[in-house]
Amino acid sequence: MATKSRFLLQRAVSGLRAHAAWSTSTLSPGRRLWRPQLRHVSWLRELPDVLSLSLRSHTCGELRSHHLGDKVTLCGWVQYLRQDLFIILRDFSGLTQILIPQEESARHLKAALCDLTAESVIKVTGTVRRRPVGQENKGMPTGEIEVLAEDVEVFNVCRQLPFEIKDFIRKSESLRMQYRYLDLRSSQMQKNLRLRSKLVMKMREYLCNVHGFVDVETPTLFKRTPGGAKEFVVPSREPGRFYSLPQSPQQFKQLLMVAGIDRYFQIARCYRDEGSKPDRQPEFTQVDMEMSFVDQAGIMSLVEGLLQYAWPAENGSLKVPFQTMTYEEAMRDYGVDKPDTRFSMKLVDISEVLLSSEIEFLQSAVSQPGGSIQALNVPRGALLESCGISLRNPSAFHFLWEDPSLLSHLLEALDSGAPPHGGIALGLDRLVSIIVRASSIRDVIAFPKSFRGHDLMSRAPDLVSDEELKSYHISVRWPTEEGEMK
Repeated sequence: MATKSRFLLQRAVSGLRAHAAWSTSTLSPGRRLWRPQLRHVSWLRELPDVLSLSLRSHTCGELRSHHLGDKVTLCGWVQYLRQDLFIILRDFSGLTQILIPQEESARHLKAALCDLTAESVIKVTGTVRRRPVGQENKGMPTGEIEVLAEDVEVFNVCRQLPFEIKDFIRKSESLRMQYRYLDLRSSQMQKNLRLRSKLVMKMREYLCNVHGFVDVETPTLFKRTPGGAKEFVVPSREPGRFYSLPQSPQQFKQLLMVAGIDRYFQIARCYRDEGSKPDRQPEFTQVDMEMSFVDQAGIMSLVEGLLQYAWPAENGSLKVPFQTMTYEEAMRDYGVDKPDTRFSMKLVDISEVLLSSEIEFLQSAVSQPGGSIQALNVPRGALLESCGISLRNPSAFHFLWEDPSLLSHLLEALDSGAPPHGGIALGLDRLVSIIVRASSIRDVIAFPKSFRGHDLMSRAPDLVSDEELKSYHISVRWPTEEGEMK
């Protein structure tokens, strides 16, 4: 009981040491936010107490020379087993070297440790000691110390894995997707997902606490939306009736403005059946926002403040205001409405230079009314990601090309005292991939789909038996070798 009390007291004191020093920070005219300034500088200690409610006393990445002589308990995965002398233990925070005792009196403990396989999960209790002179590892944050093992509990002995959990081991993309739960153990994937989590928490804090937004969840089972991307359909038990998975919460965010919510946001799951498009996912995440009684400048200021507030400190600061570009400027200078401006590859009109050209198709181009010849100019430039702002005037929704019955609920709502409103949606997956410089958005999503939209780990989508389909009044028409349906 005394030992337990001392442990709880130690945790409480640690919490007080890391307690926040409260201060105000002016984030927009007339608005102040109370926020904690944590005294610890490491990224780990900026998080809540990761040792609470845990079997361990410390994480594998936090032990330093000031812990010398402390008795500690660590939990983690065996990264390396070296010559029956020591093991390297890993958890999400880093690595610690565990020294295997060589004395005869500790032969059972030595045997238990030496019989371990890589990636086995264990709990080790021991004493922190300084590494012998000359055996320090300056490339390892815990490289000045090691833990002399005194007790071990083996939670799980790992089978032989399809690949090693080491950052320098290259794996094929399909193998990474098939064994995603192993791929996520890598330090880079751990960093990506933790940064994503922290970014989202900062965004929630800014939107809710600074600007009074309300976090509202909207339905996933909805009805078909006219126009836009192709949607996934979900059968119901009513014959011939189907739900659709929403491309975005577009209609719901407008209905919430009609409802008087005033400021809405959501970390929204969105679904689009876009087929095999490069670096796209059938399900993805948006930071979706909508405001009543707002203009374009207000939405732009919101996004600038949001990203500036949530931007990771280790990535430097963001300068505001952001660069903006009209549609006309984008088409004139880049020929597309969402240009990649990192290299300032603007189009340059060289029609006059080629007026005397004898090449037939060039002469044909410049001789036509409004015809021109343009070339790319390729100096270096800076990154600008495009965002689309939507401002909505309720009276404008009476002019629709689509069947009005598909949107009757929305049209009725907009005739029921709808305020002017506007909003924006940021692609969270794309944003995080830019921050961590990932080559693909799959590297910032825990369980992404493959290029073809398949889950290689669970083998989804899967077949459903005819018997199971009966309750949905559905039968499958299988294609024949000639491509016809039967």
